[in-house]
Order: sequence, then structure tokens, then C-alpha cells
Amino acid sequence: MPLFPHPKGYVCYRADSPVTIDGNLNKPCWSRAPWTSYFRDIEGDSQPTPRFRTRAKMLWDDRYLYIGAYLEEPHVWGTLTTHDSVIFQDNDFEIFIDPDGDLHQYYEIEINALNTEWDLRLVKPYRDGGPALNEWEIPGMKSAIRIDGTLNDPADTDKGWSVEMALPWTALAEFANRPAPPQEGDQWRINFSRVEWEIRIEDGRYVKVPNRPEHNWVWSPQGVIDMHRPEHWGYVQFTSQPAGSVKFRKDPAHPLRAWLIGVYYAQRAYHEAHQRYAASLGELQVSYREVTGVEEAPSLLLTKEGYLVTAKRHRQGRKSEIWHIQQDSRLWQEPEG
Repeated sequence: MPLFPHPKGYVCYRADSPVTIDGNLNKPCWSRAPWTSYFRDIEGDSQPTPRFRTRAKMLWDDRYLYIGAYLEEPHVWGTLTTHDSVIFQDNDFEIFIDPDGDLHQYYEIEINALNTEWDLRLVKPYRDGGPALNEWEIPGMKSAIRIDGTLNDPADTDKGWSVEMALPWTALAEFANRPAPPQEGDQWRINFSRVEWEIRIEDGRYVKVPNRPEHNWVWSPQGVIDMHRPEHWGYVQFTSQPAGSVKFRKDPAHPLRAWLIGVYYAQRAYHEAHQRYAASLGELQVSYREVTGVEEAPSLLLTKEGYLVTAKRHRQGRKSEIWHIQQDSRLWQEPEG
């Protein structure tokens, strides 16, 4: 069973002063924050390079997680003005945050060039039944847009638009199941997406090209056209050390996490074929022997709800980690005791 590669990583430095949210990413405070790599197609390098460049950067302090992004765009447009509209019907910028990396209870925020936002919470991914809770809000969130050109004016050519946001830790903490603001070295799972529609100009206005699907360009590729696979989201590592002084630390548990996700998908396929879950890893025909740090056979237990897979990752000179995944893709590490 092939393991998917480690997702993208980013070191998020602490802001040296509160960030004024006005859409301007050229302020001195943002010089401390490195840019992410340029976004790729959501499916990865098997697809063409996006025709417009996009990248993001992050900072944090005791009150907020700050996010900035710049989207190259020759024709900046937007139509939706009502909060919690389905913003990806316009070109947009999207943020996905899973604080504890268990693939459940995560946040999604979308924003268009008119600074119209849609914030929602997913109890679990759509593949596992969701649901999406539109009523969830982020009180105290700040956002601003700056247009590098003109908005909704087909008569000229624009350069792009920037997004600047401040997300309060008090709101993100609600379902984080871990300290918020983060502690030194903590890693949260975060991804960014950009939706881009093909348009043409008719009678002096922008019109979507009929029967053309949107393009999805992302920071950490998903492998498929589906942002709701949190196992592929990037890792954001928080630090208070001087800017530029910290190296990103890959998740040593990634091989085991990737293997457990593989078992989850194998069980989905088995259930579709047999209308039941496999009762053993042998039935699934999956091996654990290629997984770094796993030296004994994981267990698979059928439950009333579905199944539970448990695996132990050995760490030299330290207590072993115990990991679980279940039928709704929730993936978690057992607390050390």
C-alpha cells in the first residue's frame, strides 16, 4: 500500500507588534513572515501549473492568527455581498484549519474580492457525512482586501488582489482540543485554496464561460479535486524565536498516519464491494512492514459503529505512541499517561 508524501510545511513567526488589518501586505510587520511556495493545482504536479500565481504568509501573537495572501489576477471581479453566501461561486481565497489534526472538527473560511466572507465548521469531512455547520461564526474576525487595479471593471487590466485576515484564538480554541494560542513548536494542520473561474467579457461586464468547471489551486496539493481531505493539509509550526531562525520539523508520525489513512480507504473499498468491513488486516491485504517505527502488528477491531484500527509507533528511549483510526476517518493519538 503506497504512502502519500509528507504535506507542505511552514514556520509561523510571532508578530513583533499588532497587525493593522487593511489589506496591505507591504507593511514592515509582514517582512518577518516568509511566503509559502506558489500554489499548485489541487491534484498536484500531474496537472498544469496554474496560469496565475498565488501565495500566502502567516504571523501570530497572543490574540490572533494573521493570514495574508496575494492572488495574481488580470481581471478582479466579485458579485456576492451577503455574509455566508456560497463564496466559491465567485473567485475566492479559502482557509482550512484543523488544529489537532484528527481530521474532524475543522474550520473553513472563504472570502472574495468584495471582502464577503463565509465561515463554517465541519464536524467531519463530507466523505464521512459532514455536516457543514453554516451557523458557526468567528466573532472578532477581521479582514480586508486591497485591489491592485480596479474591481469589476473590464475596461482595464489588473495585477491582482491581496487578502489580510486576523482570526481570534478565542474562536479557534472552541474546538481545537489543544492550547490556543499555540505553544512553542506546536503544529496545526492548515491549507489554503484559490477558486478561479474562466470568464469572458460581454456587453462591458464579466461573465463565466458556460460549462467550464472552476480551477482549484492550493498550497498543499490534495491529490484529488476535494479540499475536504484534511490528511493532505499542510503543517504550520508556531514559534516565538527570531524570524528566520527556525527550521520546519517534519512530523515523525507521518508514515504511520499515512498508513492508517490507507487502511481507512481500503476499508471503504472493501465495504463497497462486500457490504461489510473486513475483520482483519489480512482480509484487507495491507501490510504494515513498510511503516517507519511500527515493529508489531496493528490491531483491527470490529465495533458496533464500524471498526477501530490501533497501531503503536516506537520511539527510541521514549514511551511508544499509540494511534487509532475509525470508520469515519477520525485519526488520533492516544494521550500519553
